[in-house]
Amino acid sequence: MIYLKTPDEIEAMRPAADLVSRTMGEVARWIAPGVTTRKLDTIAREFIRDNGGKPACLGYEGFPGTLCIEVNETVVHGFPSNYALRDGDIVGIDTVVELNGFMGDMCYTFAVGNVADEVMQLCRTTRESLYVGIEACKVGHRVGDIANAVQTYCEKRGYSVVREMCGHGIGRHMHESPEVPNYGRRGTGPALRNGMCLCIEPMINLGSRNIVIESDGWTCRTRDRKPSAHYEHTLALLDNQTHVLTTFDYIHQAIEDRFN
Repeated sequence: MIYLKTPDEIEAMRPAADLVSRTMGEVARWIAPGVTTRKLDTIAREFIRDNGGKPACLGYEGFPGTLCIEVNETVVHGFPSNYALRDGDIVGIDTVVELNGFMGDMCYTFAVGNVADEVMQLCRTTRESLYVGIEACKVGHRVGDIANAVQTYCEKRGYSVVREMCGHGIGRHMHESPEVPNYGRRGTGPALRNGMCLCIEPMINLGSRNIVIESDGWTCRTRDRKPSAHYEHTLALLDNQTHVLTTFDYIHQAIEDRFN
């Protein structure tokens, strides 16, 4: 069942979306060769708690971290570990914050040092496809319009779309209906209505779309071990407008501050 939020509930989601955005900005300050993904996880967990939130991923169905860590070929749901980031890596950071009973969800793929041009182009295309999907997310459209927009944008540029993982509804729970795939046909799926809150999150591969789930039951990686990129925003449909509740501004400011 799709739960439509009231305007007041959507307003109550904004602080959670802002906190997850600020958390990602704080993590961005530490992305560098030699930093372990466990260190990034600790930074995020402390920042969320210091700001009155709860790290919603931590302990979720047994997940061991605050952050889902996606290094290079990891698509989604990687564990924080003692792995030290290396020059040339990309690392997706995906996390959910609970604040005052509502959730904010976000992902960003970071470049670590000097990343190969073809991998940077994968990241740019994936990030652009997120906004293409957001543009298709309008009252009166359908979920399939979002899915098809992302798929078409990426496949026309030679990339493949992960099909087993998808976006989702969000609100008082991390995962709500409907599912929001990154592939599909226009005009299909649930109608988009005022009060819907969604996470759009393209997961796009440089090589094949095929994936493998590792023996830990969580970590999803590309079968061919080629890089994958992942970006995500939390959105709300209100008064026939699409509101992007999360922002990459804190990340971009942190990156700018580090290099200026």
